[in-house]
Amino acid sequence: MTLLPETARQIDAQVAQAQIDGRAPSLVLAVIRDGALAHLAAAGEHPRPDVDLQYRLGSISKTMTAALIMQMRDAGRLALDDPLERHLPGTGLGALTLRQMLGHASGLQREPEGDWWERTAGVDLTTLLAGVTADKIAYPPHRAYHYSNLAYGLLGGLLERLSGMPWADLLNERLLSPLGMRRTTYAATEPYARGYVVHPWHDTLREEPRTDTGAMAPAGQLWSTIEDLGRWAAFLADPDPSVLAAETVTEMCSPVVISDLEAWAHGHGLGLELFREGNRVYAGHGGSMPGYIASLAVHRPTRTAVVGFANSYGLRTGRLGALSRRLLTLVLDREPAPLTPWRPAATAPPAELAELTGRWWWMGTEIEVTADPAGDLHAGPIGAPDLHFVAEGPDRWRGRAGDQDGEILTVRRDEQGRAVALDIATFVHTRTPDQAP
Repeated sequence: MTLLPETARQIDAQVAQAQIDGRAPSLVLAVIRDGALAHLAAAGEHPRPDVDLQYRLGSISKTMTAALIMQMRDAGRLALDDPLERHLPGTGLGALTLRQMLGHASGLQREPEGDWWERTAGVDLTTLLAGVTADKIAYPPHRAYHYSNLAYGLLGGLLERLSGMPWADLLNERLLSPLGMRRTTYAATEPYARGYVVHPWHDTLREEPRTDTGAMAPAGQLWSTIEDLGRWAAFLADPDPSVLAAETVTEMCSPVVISDLEAWAHGHGLGLELFREGNRVYAGHGGSMPGYIASLAVHRPTRTAVVGFANSYGLRTGRLGALSRRLLTLVLDREPAPLTPWRPAATAPPAELAELTGRWWWMGTEIEVTADPAGDLHAGPIGAPDLHFVAEGPDRWRGRAGDQDGEILTVRRDEQGRAVALDIATFVHTRTPDQAP
């Protein structure tokens, strides 16, 4: 589904201005809707961007490392509250857990020993681990949000030890190949954009080296394209259950820590950054490596995303991320997702379910209960029953949405077997406001 001409024009204008202001040799952003490319905006000629041109993902690589950890958790190979030491012994990090490390709440310092960030090739896992001691813990867990590349290098090492495979091979087998991300690779693969430093006084370009980050690869090594990053965004919005269950991706988007304690505008889930823009929350991540920046922002309820790359550091990660989220908001405000038309049910619910539908009362407050074709119940305000209950057995349902998520709804019956009350987490609803529970 393409965008309306005026929406596309505004996006193109903002991308063109950002390329000028950020002095980016090339800049490309794309709008993804319902798994498809809805609009591509490109600016700059060094090189001219297209959907198949590789740039470096930087820290967006972390979102894929996190997904591999969640696959292992779902397979029963680990638990998120396991200490790292259980699976990667000898680090000296004590009880720091995988959950804390995924969410940047462990207190680990940002970087390992050495100067791997400064255009230097990374070391192997054994050497990385040798430099990790207890003094790498800057804060106690959960005291503060503290972003840690080191944490993700260690999580990648855990994946290698647990699977017996190099991280890159595991990633290709478990994520990239199943999702058709053929142009997401460990090393740059032509065609790819060279990364540059732009001289501050005479606007000349100096090409940056393309280092192999070694054991720190799970934190930022990968290369990808607009097309492939769009596929990853589409997956995060609407997961393929053969790769990762939808409820697991939702769990990844639940905050582990809030980094902005004043406005609550930014936090971190299990490998995914969370950004509040007005009443919406976007999941995603920024990425940077010398000569490259990248951005990923996804609005999961509408399956809409903006992804982007540039091949210099002038825009900075935060500025490209802010632009991506601003354009995502523009699309959502100007072009809301199409409404799903109401359709009549093919059949009436069975009598025992139909008996539970209608109006119920608690403490002078009225709610409405409806039934769907799957045999689930929905309860809540009249005309908008927002609580979802899934059947667990005779006269028993488990909450799966809203403030009753995880709670139990049970049916109370009289001596004749008629439903006379609904007990929702001990709040007993009756058929009339005058009826005693």
